[in-house]
Amino acid sequence: MKREASCSCGQLSITAEGDPVKVSVCHCRACQRRTGSAFGVAVFFDRKKVAVSGASNSYIRSGDSGRSIEFRFCPDCGSTVYWMPEFRENLLAVALGCFEEPSCLVPTQCVYEESRMRWVAFELPSGD
Repeated sequence: MKREASCSCGQLSITAEGDPVKVSVCHCRACQRRTGSAFGVAVFFDRKKVAVSGASNSYIRSGDSGRSIEFRFCPDCGSTVYWMPEFRENLLAVALGCFEEPSCLVPTQCVYEESRMRWVAFELPSGD
């Protein structure tokens, strides 16, 4: 299965092969600032199974682990499409909202719950 994702203007896109490794909801303050929302959602794929097309700019910040995270965004519309955490060298994260069909990608974990907005509630699948 191929999954397509792109920025708001369509200039920067990715194609991911197969199912994601995990789908993670992050409530950290850095993701809240990056998205302008209450949380971010990262869909992680094996880097070898992702093809990138189009120009991008990068923003690198240090994560809580002390290792870097490189965010790639469209130079035209500014949408962050994907990022590469140094502490997970084999994975590439794609912003959930950039996928053509995001509703079929269900979160498997929530992280940084201590920063979660009180009014945000998630019920993760039980994994039956």
